Amino acid sequence: QVQLVESGGGLVQAGGSLRLSCAASGLTFSNYIMGWFRQAPGKEREFVAAISQIRVTIHYTDYTDSVKGRFTISRDNAKNTVYLQMNSLKPEDTAVYYCAAMARSWTSFIQTKTWNGSWGQGTQVTVSS
Repeated sequence: QVQLVESGGGLVQAGGSLRLSCAASGLTFSNYIMGWFRQAPGKEREFVAAISQIRVTIHYTDYTDSVKGRFTISRDNAKNTVYLQMNSLKPEDTAVYYCAAMARSWTSFIQTKTWNGSWGQGTQVTVSS
């Protein structure tokens, strides 16, 4: 059974930084695409970032436009952990952030941008103005 446990959320002022972590268990971590999604109050859950399984020596990444240049997703396959480094945070980044795992090809994900995998419980990120 796949388990994803997020940590690192909290309250930060606009312009500040936070680093989210997600520890995964119950899966062959290196075989999974890992992602971060978020849900703000009154809004639907939205895609934030994803990182591919390793391809030769690199991982591919994808970001929603609103976080490009500010957020960085990374993974440590030895620790079964995925990270989301969030810099230059804005009040509109306030949301519950969810870690997600999906056993699917990166090409298929990029083509369809759909996600049907496992989810964590979420961690709250609040950015004050």
